[in-house]
Amino acid sequence: MESSELIAILREVRDRVRARHPQTAAGAAGIALPDLMPLAHARDSAIGKVAAIGTVNPRRGGPVNFVVQTWKSLVARVLDWHVREQVEFNRHAMACVDAALEALNDTNRALAGLSDRIAELGDRIVVAEELKDIRDHWAEWRLDWEHKLQRNEMQFLRSVADLQGAFQHRASLMDANYRDALRAQHADFTVSLERAGTDIQKRLWGDMARVREEFDRLIFSELRLIRQRSGVGLPACPPRPEGTASEAPPLTPPSLDYARFAERFRGPAEHVKAGQRMYLPYFQDRQEVLDIGCGRGEFLELMREAGVPARGIDLSEESVAACRRNGLTAETADLFPYLAGLPEASLDGIFCAQVVEHLPPERLPEMIRLCATRLARHGVIALETPDPACLAIFATHFYLDPTHQRPVPAPLLAFYLEESGVGSIEVRRLSPAVESMPAVASLPEAFREAFFGGLDYAILGKKR
Repeated sequence: MESSELIAILREVRDRVRARHPQTAAGAAGIALPDLMPLAHARDSAIGKVAAIGTVNPRRGGPVNFVVQTWKSLVARVLDWHVREQVEFNRHAMACVDAALEALNDTNRALAGLSDRIAELGDRIVVAEELKDIRDHWAEWRLDWEHKLQRNEMQFLRSVADLQGAFQHRASLMDANYRDALRAQHADFTVSLERAGTDIQKRLWGDMARVREEFDRLIFSELRLIRQRSGVGLPACPPRPEGTASEAPPLTPPSLDYARFAERFRGPAEHVKAGQRMYLPYFQDRQEVLDIGCGRGEFLELMREAGVPARGIDLSEESVAACRRNGLTAETADLFPYLAGLPEASLDGIFCAQVVEHLPPERLPEMIRLCATRLARHGVIALETPDPACLAIFATHFYLDPTHQRPVPAPLLAFYLEESGVGSIEVRRLSPAVESMPAVASLPEAFREAFFGGLDYAILGKKR
């Protein structure tokens, strides 16, 4: 058992004993109380002696001790009649002592209670004295308290008034700010709504104009196509006799070393190939593409890299041989008999770069018509040629090539394409003049864009 637990048990036993047998020297009021513990100890000793009368002390085992112990028991039993009255007297005497002890305990309790009452009365007397002091000073205290209460009340009312004023001011500011913000939002919303409405109207009218233009173009294009298919040809291109490819003599390749000429004045093959990458999105996923005037085969290489089946024709046997050495499909042929020998709608795309300016003007419509008839529905055609709208082309590149016939303006080429049933015409300016002629950068931008824009242009369309 722990020492703390043993101490706690002893304290509990002591408290119980003291509760039953008070032994304090004085009560709460200073009354001395008799100590009954010596009397209790004497009583306990006497009770022990009374209990020992008529008993035999125990001895160790053995024959002698057994005989002695038997003799003692016999004597005690014989003398029992002699000591019986004494034992009864002793017991009654101990009962009397117990009763006296209990009475003394009761007396001590009564004295302790009386002491507590006296102490309580003393406390009440002290409280009464304090109340007397309070009563004597109550009038003065009351005046002071009322003065403090009045002063606190005035301060409280003043604080409430200040808070109410601040709240009203804050509420007025918040209301004004809210109204201003709401007014500004309404103005912004009105302006945005008007702007959006105006933009929608502009886009709507623009879309309606484009739809009407496309609708009219489609009607007239279909009428022209029907007229052409019914046998009504253009005056500049009468029907060819059976067995001939064209009335005009076929084109002949130039007498100069055109491969060296192109290498020097048009640029290396990689430079040309880089410029032609812009056509890849138009010919992606096509099944049968023809490159008219394939030259060194830059466009054919692009098609091979993109996985598009393509072949080329050219008048120069040297150019065709160079294409074949690179694993490209190409053959030497004149475009007019070659196109005339192809089935209609057999091509999915046609590419022709720097060729139309070499043709006689009267044969250009025939070439466009042959290309259009050999294209399948939604087939793509791309033509690239010098742009006569750029004045710089005449001072630099156009007349540098002796085989050039006449420049072809973009509106004229677009007209030929539309007459042949090609729609969705798109014109893109290429090779800005400022790159080859830095001097034009000093011109005003609007003038430079109008007269010194791109040296070449590309015109693209789709067969309807």
